[in-house]
Amino acid sequence: MSPSNTCINEDVWTVVRFATFTRLLSLFLQAVLNAVIPDHVADAFSPPQTETPLLLDPIIETLFAGLCHWDAEHFLFIAERGYLYEHNFAFFPLFPLILRFLAAIVLWPLCGFLTMHGRLLLAVAIGNSILFVLSAMALYRLSHLVLQDRKLALVSVLMYCLTPANVFMVAGYSETLFAALTFASLWLLETRFTLGACLLFGFATGTRANGLVNAGFLLYLSLQWGLTRARALGKGAGGIQYHHYIWELIRFVLTGAFYAALVALPFCLFQFYGYQTFCHPVSTQVPLVLLNLARDKGYHVADAASPTPSWCQWRIPVLYSYIQDVYWDVGFLRYFQWKQIPNFILALPVATLGFIALYIYVKANPAFCMYLGLGDKGEDRKMHGFCNPRVFVYIVHSSVLLLFGIFCMHVQVLTRFLASSSPVLYWISAHLLFQYEPVMQDEKLFRPDQIKQQKDHKPALNFAWMWRNNQVVYLLMHWKTCTVYTRFILGYFVSYWFLGLALHCNFLPWT
Repeated sequence: MSPSNTCINEDVWTVVRFATFTRLLSLFLQAVLNAVIPDHVADAFSPPQTETPLLLDPIIETLFAGLCHWDAEHFLFIAERGYLYEHNFAFFPLFPLILRFLAAIVLWPLCGFLTMHGRLLLAVAIGNSILFVLSAMALYRLSHLVLQDRKLALVSVLMYCLTPANVFMVAGYSETLFAALTFASLWLLETRFTLGACLLFGFATGTRANGLVNAGFLLYLSLQWGLTRARALGKGAGGIQYHHYIWELIRFVLTGAFYAALVALPFCLFQFYGYQTFCHPVSTQVPLVLLNLARDKGYHVADAASPTPSWCQWRIPVLYSYIQDVYWDVGFLRYFQWKQIPNFILALPVATLGFIALYIYVKANPAFCMYLGLGDKGEDRKMHGFCNPRVFVYIVHSSVLLLFGIFCMHVQVLTRFLASSSPVLYWISAHLLFQYEPVMQDEKLFRPDQIKQQKDHKPALNFAWMWRNNQVVYLLMHWKTCTVYTRFILGYFVSYWFLGLALHCNFLPWT
């Protein structure tokens, strides 16, 4: 095995170990913090439990109750009851389906000891932990392929393991599933396994609505590869051959339409299901306690005897848009209010890193960006690191999400919105660490062969080899000697990683 493959394999195991450790630590801390800090009485969706607790339910509730607060209640309710209330359709079906599968099939042997709700809670803890490790591995493969820099890719993924959106990656939210599908899709796409990437992008759309934006990767990279082929064929023929460009354009239009349709199909099917449920309702048996909850809270249940909802009369009846508008008050500039200043402050760090990433990349590649990355890359352009040409489409994607999140969403969700949708947050953080932290230039931090020798020859109680094998842990252990830039970046990641567990798991407002 070559030295480079040895380093990559060691990096992968480092990522797996650190991702697993942070998941276990997150589960432990949320249990402790949920027990120590009293829950805030919040006006959140909280359906009553109709099942009689079984033997192990109190234990599971004690260990994992913090994982089912806020929006997680919706996902667990959908997994248990289906799409009963109108506003449940804001939460896409793939994650609840996976939870239901784990609870009903995988955890079926526990049905005599745990209620369905208890098994769903256990499924959240197990499922999201496994998905997070898989997402970290996919992000490493993607980062190594795009950045063409093993060290930068490794540090980026280690930063991902300390993501500021940590609590949403461990709780009953769909962010972890979406991140795993998105990063794996992008990795397959970069290896030009386009059909496989397209299918995973489709599953991502069935997880979160912003998966629709991922179609841009398919369209852009297909166009870029087509232009590259046309240039190569033209040069081979001794000059510019316009028919090559025409053929590539026709192929792009046909394949691009097919790819975009596959990515959008789950969204369209889900909206059609919502339309059929509420615009053409059939008689269904709803438990009385849930009907009483709907009456008390003003929730809309599909009922043939009730008036048809107004959105059913729209030219394009999209239930998701209606829910975002009426239930969540989401819209352009609606969140720009004085009382929302604390939420803008919460989102300021991730927004700052997003704008820094855009500024650094455009400054390093002004002409390349002006031609939207579709011009000739040139032989003298840097082909590795954060500023290389392959990063362009990711910068555009991240910037679009950033601007949309600031102007059209509840801005406090910007942290988890970007942290689970784009690798740029982790790439720019790692890039800044390499740029402003001198110790990151020490090659010994990235030499697993030397690490192994130190591990074999030093006493077992000396854990210095562990610090060097994990550069982020090494920086945290040497906090006092780090530069102010490193302290700001690591301080942001670690503080949000911990505060999210303390606040969110006790029904306190967070991002």
